Amino acid sequence: DVGIAEQHAVTFAAGLACEGMKPVVAIYSTFLQRAYDQLIHDVALQNLPVVFALDRGGLVGADGATHHGAFDLSFLRVVPRLTVFIPKDESELQRLLATALGLEGPSVIRYPRAAGSGVPLRRPILPFEGPWVEVLRQGSDVLVLTAGPVANVAEEAARMLAAEGVETTVACVKRLHPLDAEVLVPLLESHRAVVTLEDNALAGGFGSAVVECMVDSGICRPVARRGLPDCFVAQGPVQTLRRDIGLTAEAVAASALSLLQGPPGRTSLV
Repeated sequence: DVGIAEQHAVTFAAGLACEGMKPVVAIYSTFLQRAYDQLIHDVALQNLPVVFALDRGGLVGADGATHHGAFDLSFLRVVPRLTVFIPKDESELQRLLATALGLEGPSVIRYPRAAGSGVPLRRPILPFEGPWVEVLRQGSDVLVLTAGPVANVAEEAARMLAAEGVETTVACVKRLHPLDAEVLVPLLESHRAVVTLEDNALAGGFGSAVVECMVDSGICRPVARRGLPDCFVAQGPVQTLRRDIGLTAEAVAASALSLLQGPPGRTSLV
């Protein structure tokens, strides 16, 4: 326990890893920003097996505007050699921690400030080996791609779209970096439109990673991204904040309908 000396914590963990240990560094998402240089130069550059348990990813509610983990997916997915995991529930969190502890290089497990969803916990806890994209609901019209616990918002949106006669596939990505393109590309190719959903800044985040994958694979589909806007979000109850910024099932469903009603075959960002 090094207190709130985040930069020292990361470099200290790198030293432990150099001596054969596998340290787990528990830091709030917003405070890992202070140690970004150490994460890159002291850990990732040397490919050391340090695990970052990144708490309070996404909106945190009444902790204050300074505590929202709004930017981590954006600044972490660009770091070479760094594996970034995003569990959607507490069972996946346990399994992905076991997975991370078995890696030879650095990794991050990003999870929210929230209660678990109440899913059964597996015993024994076994590492996860992929695929890194899980299809939660199968449809044919629109693909809603999610990262993390906001998967439940996507599933609610899919039920709303079903009432409108729209068949929706909901898929949850468990590993943001590197993306599992082998699974993701066929999903993107087989739907008329794509909506991404994340509890992170839109700039450079999960949705941006999906669009980059589409460009690299030559996939042309209309795309809408839902996430945190280009502003500092105030404090307040998480559900209230999500309603205010449009991170809701209603907003996701509206985005999907707008894409399906627009000109076909055109890649666009909404």
